[in-house]
Amino acid sequence: MELKAFIEILRPHNCFIAGLVGILGSVVAIGKFPELKLALLIFSVVFLGCGGGDTINDYFDYEIDRINRPKRPLPRGAISRKTAFWYAIVLFAVGLVLASRINTNAFLLALVAYVTMIVYAWKLKPLPFIGNLAVAFLAGITPIYGAVSVGKIGFAGYLAICAFLVNVAREIIKDIEDMEGDKAEGAKTLPIVWGVKKSAYLASIFGIATIIASILPVKLGIGVGYFTILLVDFLILSAIFDILKNPSPKVAGRSQRKLKLAIYLAVFSFLFGSITQGVRL
Repeated sequence: MELKAFIEILRPHNCFIAGLVGILGSVVAIGKFPELKLALLIFSVVFLGCGGGDTINDYFDYEIDRINRPKRPLPRGAISRKTAFWYAIVLFAVGLVLASRINTNAFLLALVAYVTMIVYAWKLKPLPFIGNLAVAFLAGITPIYGAVSVGKIGFAGYLAICAFLVNVAREIIKDIEDMEGDKAEGAKTLPIVWGVKKSAYLASIFGIATIIASILPVKLGIGVGYFTILLVDFLILSAIFDILKNPSPKVAGRSQRKLKLAIYLAVFSFLFGSITQGVRL
């Protein structure tokens, strides 16, 4: 057993960004940073939930990851499946305890999100499109969680829309990338059931919808710092072009990584736009 595997299995960089998005949701909702204690609680609940979700996902995806991602902690034997399962449960439990210290709505939303993560990894992931929607739903409610924690939705709803749409696109493209392992396990993902070309077109529709949705905050008076969203939109267009030109697993891997980078940059675009809200575009 490798101690570093307990960190690695969380995908801490993903969890960190998710926690930041949670705080960003509260910033966008009230127009300023919340109290430090509340911000830390929001970040921790989202971080632990994301880490628990990644861990439980690896638990259920063990056989698939032996083919698609053999270097991950479970396939390479750095941590046992049983240990990973209980580790995920502990992460979820601690997250719920912290969520209960925010407010009732924050606790209930965290509970819904955590249960969705487990059900997704257990049953929904192999289902065509349903699994993609579940992941995108979780991405979309992350900024909403921050907003609920401060008792106001505000502009966080528009951030949630963008997060949902771009993650639907990325999840479909990831399924194209993972077709080999999914087929071996008998999964019925969208590219397997519907074909890679049609799946690529559907992913592109959601990508374009994200770009259109990214214009909405400008009309609502977001600050000049939001201009970096142009780079985000460029990356999305580039990913769409690549996957439409050649919807192969290799190209899909490159496209989904571009979308992942776009998601990270979008977080900072909304943050910069929020804190410069007095300076209009």
